[in-house]
This record gives sequence, structure tokens and C-alpha cells, in this order.
Amino acid sequence: MKKLNVLLFAVMGIMFAATSALAQTGAAPAAEAADHAVGLKAIAAGIGFAIAVFGGALGQSRIGAAACEGAARNPGAAAKIQTMMILGLALIESLVLFALVIVFIKT
Repeated sequence: MKKLNVLLFAVMGIMFAATSALAQTGAAPAAEAADHAVGLKAIAAGIGFAIAVFGGALGQSRIGAAACEGAARNPGAAAKIQTMMILGLALIESLVLFALVIVFIKT
């Protein structure tokens, strides 16, 4: 617990020091607002893509676990289960890649 507290305080100290180290001089208000909007778009796109990747990874892991369990219960149907598993994995991966394309188009 003590190591965790030390790590937490070290990370917090670095974060507070970085805010003043990365401070910028004042720019024109319109240019600053435009830069701020672009930055927020990029952050939102990154968070949205992270959610899509997390959902895809979760779905793929559940499909893999279910396929292994199904093949273990019925070895005779393993070929059909594997085919359906690969089809499901491809569809999930296509959704994640579609989210990546949308991120690149919108930012």
C-alpha cells in the first residue's frame, strides 16, 4: 500500500509540474479557439475509437471462449464451430476497422 501511495504522489507531482512546463504564450483568441476545437475533436475521436476497440476485443474474446467450449463439448461439430467463429471474428474486426475509418474521416 505504501508503494502505491508513493507512486500515486509521484504521478500527481509530475502531472502538476507538466501543466506549467507546457504552458503556452497567449495567442489570438480566434486561433486559440480553432486549435482548441481541433484538439477536442482528436481527443473525442481517440476515446470513441478506444471504446470501439475495447468492445471488439471483448466480443472476440467471448467468441473464442464459446468456440473452445463448444468444440470441447462436441468434437464432431468443431469444424462448423470454427467456421462460424472465424465469420464472427471477421465481422467484429470489420466493425472496428470501420470505426478507424470514421475516425480518420472526421478528424
